Formats: sequence, C-alpha cells, structure tokens
Amino acid sequence: MSGAAPALPARRERSFLAFDYGLKRVGVATGNTVLGQAQALKTLHEMGDDRFVAISALIAQWQPDELVVGVPFHPDGAPHENTQRAQRFARRLQGRTGLPVHEVDERYSTVEAQAGGARDLDAAAAAVILQQFLDQQA
Repeated sequence: MSGAAPALPARRERSFLAFDYGLKRVGVATGNTVLGQAQALKTLHEMGDDRFVAISALIAQWQPDELVVGVPFHPDGAPHENTQRAQRFARRLQGRTGLPVHEVDERYSTVEAQAGGARDLDAAAAAVILQQFLDQQA
C-alpha cells in the first residue's frame, strides 16, 4: 500500500449560455469552466415565442450544458417586478430546454458593462453575470 493520497475525481468541463433578461431585449453570453471566462455573444430583440425560437437556435449552435439567468434586485437586496419576470423567464427556459438553469444576482451588471465601454450593453451585461457565476465555481 502506497502512502500517496487517492486522486481526486477530475472536474468535468461544463459550458454555459447566460442571459441578461429584459422586457425588450435579452443579452446573451457564453463561457465554460475550462477557460473560466465569459464572452458576450449578442442581444436578442425577438419578443414572445420568437424569443424562445432564437434562444433554441443558440442552444443548438453552442450546445451548453447549463444555462445562467441574471436576476435583478434592488440595491438593498429586495425583489421587484423585474425580479419575478427574470425568475419566470428562468423557469420557462428550464421547462423548454430541460437544461439546468442557475439564477445569479445581477445587481450592477449593466453598470459594470457600461464602465467597460461595451458596445452591446445587454450582451456585455450577460457576460458580467456569467463571469460572476464562473468565478464562484472556481
């Protein structure tokens, strides 16, 4: 019997699509646990069921293992109308895709995206949300 410690199980690579939900637009970003970095993809302008058609096309293209949705709160942590809308969007995503969906507190994601000089603010905010999630996974 050797004195070596047993090998830890390898952490499985996971890929993600993240969404910054809004009534008129949804920012989208991608990332994975290998690089640990989020990248802004695009902003969806589709509404209603067309929005989910566009999201389904992105899922088919990127084939993520899991999804991340930013959920807004007031600065003091209290929920508001958009909190419930984003949570409902997350539930619909999970129901339509069957993929695990993680909710992330997205307070100040748009401010951070603006500070970074983003041209596509919604997609950049989705990248901020996903980066926050990836950093918590490390």
